Amino acid sequence: MDIKLELIGVPVTDIDRAKAFYEQVGFHADHDIPVSDDIRFVQMTPPGSACSIAFGKGITEMAPGSLDNMQVVVTDIEKAHADLTARGIEVTEIDDQPWGSFVYFADPDGNRWAVQQTTPRTAG
Repeated sequence: MDIKLELIGVPVTDIDRAKAFYEQVGFHADHDIPVSDDIRFVQMTPPGSACSIAFGKGITEMAPGSLDNMQVVVTDIEKAHADLTARGIEVTEIDDQPWGSFVYFADPDGNRWAVQQTTPRTAG
């Protein structure tokens, strides 16, 4: 039996600010649907990903900014660092570990993300 992770709820305070931020990161806006006065559903997907994030009104009970260490994977951490920086995203310097190379960023609410190249730059 396959079990596929498809959607992660991200707790935010300002839906439009979050949508603009994730578009700036490079995520694609799949849906922005006001379901009712109590529910607005925004779904965004990183390029090349089978898993999306969702945020909005009535989506999650988590406190805004409480999501920690969401991780995405890239093939070239230096290119990812340069791309995010060029998009105006505040990222850390590249962190080389034995299990991969990383850069980190947070959305406007403080939800933290890790971008990983699974093969460390120092390998080989």
